[in-house]
Amino acid sequence: MTSWHANDVEANGIRLHYTRTGGDKPPVLLTHGFSDDGLCWTPVAKALEADYDVIMLDARGHGHSDGPEEGYSSAHHAADVAGVIAALGLRRPAVLGHSMGAATALALASGYPELPGAILLEDPPQWWVPQPDAEAGRDAWRQRMWAWVVALKRKTREELVAQQRAETPEWSEEELGPWADAKLRLSINVMSRTPNVASDAGQLGRIACPALLITSDPERGGLVTPEGATALQALVPQLQVARITEAGHSIRRDQLGRYLEVVRGFLAEHAR
Repeated sequence: MTSWHANDVEANGIRLHYTRTGGDKPPVLLTHGFSDDGLCWTPVAKALEADYDVIMLDARGHGHSDGPEEGYSSAHHAADVAGVIAALGLRRPAVLGHSMGAATALALASGYPELPGAILLEDPPQWWVPQPDAEAGRDAWRQRMWAWVVALKRKTREELVAQQRAETPEWSEEELGPWADAKLRLSINVMSRTPNVASDAGQLGRIACPALLITSDPERGGLVTPEGATALQALVPQLQVARITEAGHSIRRDQLGRYLEVVRGFLAEHAR
């Protein structure tokens, strides 16, 4: 980790922060989930840095990136990632995203199909599946997230670490500090974000690069159901699906070893 460096780039009129492992290796860009930030990928980056130039991006409103008052849709995040790819001169990087970051990777690959060399999706919200009462669901989501974020920001770092350790004893200690730091750095402006709606799922047919969907157990909190995975494969025919059991929404934190096996296998074949 001593060779890692952090820096900022300008994209879409805002400052975006990243941490990079470096080296003349195939680039892998990591896009985190809602309320996390780039350094929440630290265990994964440590595992991959010998073979890849790993770039851990702080999404707008997260980490050390700017937090504008609005602009938190997947389209905005994808435009930011496209700007970072251009600013850093990355040539067709693999993009590995979790949750919100996986939705960003999908939006990037469909909106800018020439940019990513491959995408890897860790349990994205399955917005390509139409949901009944979608408007009411978005309102309920916003209320839950607002209450959750406010409650987190009232705690100290030590309290957050202790709480998460008790709630997720399967997580390694290395996960807890970055998780807590990300919550304390989170801009309240991110609450203008709304969940994606399945309004333009046909756009996903523009994805041209290799794609991997990593799913887990819905009964443990995984978002993608087997039916949802099948529906996404119908829209993205080249999509591969890898299911990791005994894991919830944060698949890599619950089952890091198996997660890395899947990710390494896919990157070895498709990251150049």
